[in-house]
Amino acid sequence: MVSTSTSFDEIVLQPSAADGARELIRIIVADTQSIFRAGLRKIFALEDDIRVVGQAETLQQTLSAAKKFSADILLLEATLTPNPAELVTDLLRQTPSLRIVVVTVESNQELTLDLFRRGVHGIVSREVEPELLVDCLRKVAKGEPWLESQGIQWVLEAYRTQSTRAATTRPKVQLTPKETLIVSCVTQGMKNKEIAIRVGTTEQVVKNYLRKVYDKLGVADRLELALYCLHNRVLDGAVLAEIKPSTGQQLPVPASVAAAELSSSNSNAAAASAGVQSQKLS
Repeated sequence: MVSTSTSFDEIVLQPSAADGARELIRIIVADTQSIFRAGLRKIFALEDDIRVVGQAETLQQTLSAAKKFSADILLLEATLTPNPAELVTDLLRQTPSLRIVVVTVESNQELTLDLFRRGVHGIVSREVEPELLVDCLRKVAKGEPWLESQGIQWVLEAYRTQSTRAATTRPKVQLTPKETLIVSCVTQGMKNKEIAIRVGTTEQVVKNYLRKVYDKLGVADRLELALYCLHNRVLDGAVLAEIKPSTGQQLPVPASVAAAELSSSNSNAAAASAGVQSQKLS
């Protein structure tokens, strides 16, 4: 059954018997062209594990849809707003658990890097084949990033540039013991909630500390923070025993740190280590 309002559509679909084979992936489609949205709905209707739960065609409708509907992935048209990177930041601030896949009209290096720094999980061309798009959504639903080959090269080159620039353009800064503790958690892949539990404080306090650290080190986000710490050996000699998980399990290394250690002579191996899915898009 489909119910329509003046702002955006809400689609309520009854699960089929085949839905039990895979975990259901709930999608919001945000695109200015109704024909494109309709085409995507037809494509996804053929898949047992993908359901469109909401649609939007304007910036405000997209923000409202992300807040209203319980979705796993937002498929976002880049040209829906003059500044898609800022929109990504706003959406993830509003709904941190939402994974975002941006649909672009043409490849753009600056936009690709900015979007990934802001936290998108995937970027696809508007001309992507239906099979690749479905594959992309399934990968992203599992937490894996998705980029086409050119995008991977741009991301890897940005890592290499960052590694050579960090040591020469940024002054050495001394972190306080508490800041060092929190930064250590970040480089081990911990989220703010996990850091708060480990350090014995609140998520808001962790966010406040991270803002101070960003300002101190001249970085913009966790990606640049991890790279800065790696190449400037910020955590060398720090006592990190206090932040090890009580279960003794090792926390995952963030993709940003793994990528920074990649060899520039083997981009295919680098892409695999960075956890970026390489696919050729038509």
